[in-house]
Amino acid sequence: MPHRSAPASRRAFIASAISLAIASFAGNTSAADAFPAKPIRFVVPYAAGGTTDLVARTVGQRVAEKLGQPVVVENRPGAGGNIGMEAVAKAPADGYTIGFGAISTNALNPHIYKHVPFDPRRDFTAISLLGTSTIVLEVSESLPVKTVPELIAYAKAHPGLTYATAGTGTSMHLAGAMFSQVTQTGLTHVPYKGSSPAINDLLGGHIQVMFDNLPASLPHIQAGKLRALAVAGKARSPSLPNVPTLAEAGLPGYAVEPWFGVYGPANLPAPVVQALNAAFVEALARPDVRDKLVQAGFNPKGSTAAELQALTQTEYERFGKVAKAAAITVE
Repeated sequence: MPHRSAPASRRAFIASAISLAIASFAGNTSAADAFPAKPIRFVVPYAAGGTTDLVARTVGQRVAEKLGQPVVVENRPGAGGNIGMEAVAKAPADGYTIGFGAISTNALNPHIYKHVPFDPRRDFTAISLLGTSTIVLEVSESLPVKTVPELIAYAKAHPGLTYATAGTGTSMHLAGAMFSQVTQTGLTHVPYKGSSPAINDLLGGHIQVMFDNLPASLPHIQAGKLRALAVAGKARSPSLPNVPTLAEAGLPGYAVEPWFGVYGPANLPAPVVQALNAAFVEALARPDVRDKLVQAGFNPKGSTAAELQALTQTEYERFGKVAKAAAITVE
């Protein structure tokens, strides 16, 4: 009997181990296949009420309808978006926490902040591009310039001319630093805590030049209270078709175009990525969504997960060189 029980015991143990492995695999597969089974947290690493918040809530509503579960937008601002994206990087890799990443958080910040608690190349799973925004170079009505060449001439005649942005280390700051370098105007950067206070000072004549995200400034430009000289992207903005790009205005090769995308923690299961990607791409293609975002100055555009991953990598490398050349640093 003892000689028979040992093999039987081993057989039982092996059978049990195989059963557990199969059950575990089936459980993981079914969990991914059944995704989502509960609400999804969509972390926006910026304050409520801005363009990113509008995009997240507009698109998130349609994604929720597609997936059959609520998409709960959670604003977690601070440190140029690093706080919110850190929460995404450290979340379980199950698809129930995703983040609203951007050119700043996933390409620029690691090169300019002394401490960034994540590496955008390895700590996230790319899901889909959300689209692009436009940076506008604008001036107050009191400044006697109407074109980019006139601004360059004015800046050289008035050394130390200041320009405002929504904050140090933002893509607007990067755009201004590049402009100052390329034109050799030596502009002085004045960072604000968001676009609104900077725009208020621009409208009040306390500062005369600003690089801003177009959606925040667009109503004031359309009302004739601010003068748009150029946009920083590769193409003109549909919202300002008569305003040239900086390249068209005499700075060939100049282009800074903020982009935004959806990311999850590293190692998201492929079925989860596929489900989220399909929902976001479909939502961004809806005419009602596109119209609402375009009216706000945002350019909606979905992508494959692989396309967003490739963009993240190339932009990370590109802006590392630009930030170093511009000596942009943030504590």
